[in-house]
Amino acid sequence: MDIAALTNPSNLLTAFIALVVFATIITLAAPVMSDRGLEGRLKSVANRREELRRRSREAIASKSSSGSSLRHTDEGLYKNIVDRLQLSKLLEDPKVVDKLAQAGFRGPQPVSTFYFFRFVMPFIFAVVTAFYIYVINDFGLLGMQKMCACVGALAIGYYAPNVYISNIAQKRRESIVAAFPDSLDLLLICVESGMSIEAAIQKVGAEVGSSSMELAEELSLLTAELSYLPDRRLAYEGLARRTNHPGIRSVATAMIQAERYGTPLGAALRVMAKENRELRLSAAEKKAAALPAQLTVPMILFFLPVLFVVILGPAIIKIQDVMAK
Repeated sequence: MDIAALTNPSNLLTAFIALVVFATIITLAAPVMSDRGLEGRLKSVANRREELRRRSREAIASKSSSGSSLRHTDEGLYKNIVDRLQLSKLLEDPKVVDKLAQAGFRGPQPVSTFYFFRFVMPFIFAVVTAFYIYVINDFGLLGMQKMCACVGALAIGYYAPNVYISNIAQKRRESIVAAFPDSLDLLLICVESGMSIEAAIQKVGAEVGSSSMELAEELSLLTAELSYLPDRRLAYEGLARRTNHPGIRSVATAMIQAERYGTPLGAALRVMAKENRELRLSAAEKKAAALPAQLTVPMILFFLPVLFVVILGPAIIKIQDVMAK
């Protein structure tokens, strides 16, 4: 491969534009072409529930409170590397389990995968940057500047897994929050019709899946935890911790108080549904208010040059014709 072709600025610009166009096409086509797989996700939750039931029966049969665990086991390659290098202690993050749960990754296997990539990604970023700077194109940088670039790539690689998990958690939270007020209305109708809270949550989870698969998964998991956890308060607190949203956290607190003190759940759900709907409306208004400022730069870069060409083009052509005569 010709090194000069790789370092040519026009080729780099062409590759960047092609990458941007490809990403734009994928972004626009993804919602149409992607299969949301709601039935598969709900089936996985149901399988998880059956597994909890089976393991709980084994725990009761063995009559040992500490011998049997309801958690998944992880015996993969990432787990072996993490244990041998003691990455869980070297890169210890007390909030990693909650962060992964908010992104939809539960169990010990995602934790091992996270620690593995948090250890590997800095070296990958640094090696790629060093190879490009020292071998392909140095961009006229001095030795110290090249070293600083490699160190910067090392730092970016260290924080890249956190950024990735945060982005997934943010998108998942937005999907849950968008459908949560409507699910509260459905839950209120089910509770006031005489259904139990477990049956109501299960019914709402099945109905809300068309608008938010993530919320349907969380409600199905909440139903399973209400059935098998020793304290129902832990199930509601788990929902609030996995979603990490103030509106859902307040609903979980209201349900805990209703369970503890016997307060009417219907009135609390009605108030919480109104508050969450107002939160969703205020978030939409905030985005709408920030839109003019965000459109300023695209308008300057893309609209004004075209407008100047359309307005001044005929006048320039006419002036050139007059001067030519």
